[in-house]
Amino acid sequence: LFGLGLGTTITFASSHWLLAWMGLEMNTLAIIPLMAQHHHPRAVEATTKYFLTQAAAAATLLFASMTNAWLTGQWEIQQVTHPLPNTMITIALALKIGLAPLHAWLPEVLQGLNLTTGLILSTWQKLAPFALILQFQPSNSTLLVILGLTSTLVGGWGGLNQTQLRKILAYSSIAHLGWMILILQFSPSITLLTLLTYFIMTSSTFLVFKFNNSTNINTLATSWVKAPALTALTPLILLSLGGLPPLTGFMPKWLILQELTKQGLAPTATLAALSALLSLYFYLRLSYAMTLTISPNNLTGTTPWRLPSTQLTYPLATSTTMTICLLPLTPSISAL
Repeated sequence: LFGLGLGTTITFASSHWLLAWMGLEMNTLAIIPLMAQHHHPRAVEATTKYFLTQAAAAATLLFASMTNAWLTGQWEIQQVTHPLPNTMITIALALKIGLAPLHAWLPEVLQGLNLTTGLILSTWQKLAPFALILQFQPSNSTLLVILGLTSTLVGGWGGLNQTQLRKILAYSSIAHLGWMILILQFSPSITLLTLLTYFIMTSSTFLVFKFNNSTNINTLATSWVKAPALTALTPLILLSLGGLPPLTGFMPKWLILQELTKQGLAPTATLAALSALLSLYFYLRLSYAMTLTISPNNLTGTTPWRLPSTQLTYPLATSTTMTICLLPLTPSISAL
């Protein structure tokens, strides 16, 4: 965990590509033991897949920054002026965070991890690449729009037929990242805001699943016995992820659609909004399974042991409150 924090901090603090690359590498190497600590074949497979994709992305990033230094003589992160290294770095960072069409590793990797490591992968691991994306300002606007739209659509379609919660959360992550990349060239501040709200919403979702110890839809259906109050609140968390007013998740989508329309990209905004409907469908499906059905009692292990939970409930309470109630802050956030 210390290495994870250090790697991200180094990337944050760097203005030189080599140092930024070094931070990303430390990040990858630090999370590998966390992923493989339960010596389960599935976890080892997920770790291997993650290592290979991240190594490929880091190598591409290093190659692109060296190409940039060779063409322009600049190692500064802000000084990527040549279109070739610029596009290559954009693609490398897209592979790092799992934007479609470079997303295929993310659901597979997330499915092999436990929920705590999955939470770290879905939130903290996105920080360093996003810091670089926000700093170096990709110049190829068509590429960004294509990456963004593909991600929102893939993130919607991919999650439709899933029963595993971690895969659903992976596709939801892809869709949210798509929204962030879509708005990046017009308003980096909205990208940052979307990233922060995504962190809060994803944290509360992961913590709810961890509290119920559920990894697929069937076990989610028995959660009302364990924590009735939390089960009643969970649909609100999921609908906030889907972006419905009056919940927090509506704020970034609203600002993004407004900004895209201002920039004269109404068709793009329409496509993005329609793809959000796909995501909303599987969030609704989870809500339905969780609160509106009583699970059939032929599940293996019908009644889970009702032992007192050892999990900290404070982070869950904080993130859930923020996920549900932050929408009224929109004017003050816009003013900032």
